[in-house]
Amino acid sequence: MFPDEEKQRLRQQARAARSTAHDASAELAALAVADSIKDVFKLAGIAVSETVLAGYWPMGSELDIRPALQSLHDAGAVCALPVVVSPDQPLVFRRWQPGTPLSDGGHGTRQPGPEQTEVLPRVVLLPLLAFDDGGMRLGQGQGYYDRTLAALRGKGPVLAIGIAYQAQKLKTLPADEWDQRLNWVVTEQGATAYDR
Repeated sequence: MFPDEEKQRLRQQARAARSTAHDASAELAALAVADSIKDVFKLAGIAVSETVLAGYWPMGSELDIRPALQSLHDAGAVCALPVVVSPDQPLVFRRWQPGTPLSDGGHGTRQPGPEQTEVLPRVVLLPLLAFDDGGMRLGQGQGYYDRTLAALRGKGPVLAIGIAYQAQKLKTLPADEWDQRLNWVVTEQGATAYDR
């Protein structure tokens, strides 16, 4: 099997696992992840009140981080959401706070409009389809987050925190040279550090 075919097979498997986990425990998982993200900030020695962080607006069965975003905003973080500029470009991030109007973005996403300030996050909470024991992530296949993390890391340290259900974990994922490693993964069962 070719690497791309293997990734596609794993994506199908991971979507099914994520959907099952989401149906079983979406609300409790969202609250547990919100608590564990605070633990990551403590363990990484990052003050929430001094942080610019990017999250995401959940689609479908993606784990809902809106409780975490609300909590981090309330603690003084500058929060942002991703915006698709064009298919081959890194994402940009526009400021978000509770009540910010969102519009339709690429691939069914929701994003702040151009009237919101663009920011440069140093912490990125990102969705995924699967993750493995080495902190590698399998996404939807368009490469947005790999391009984005590479661009952000070219400008300074960035903490990449994958958000997932524990059921999305696989032993090993195929990886290409452009795939970006996660620093942490947070699931409903807690936080795991990889490459700090």
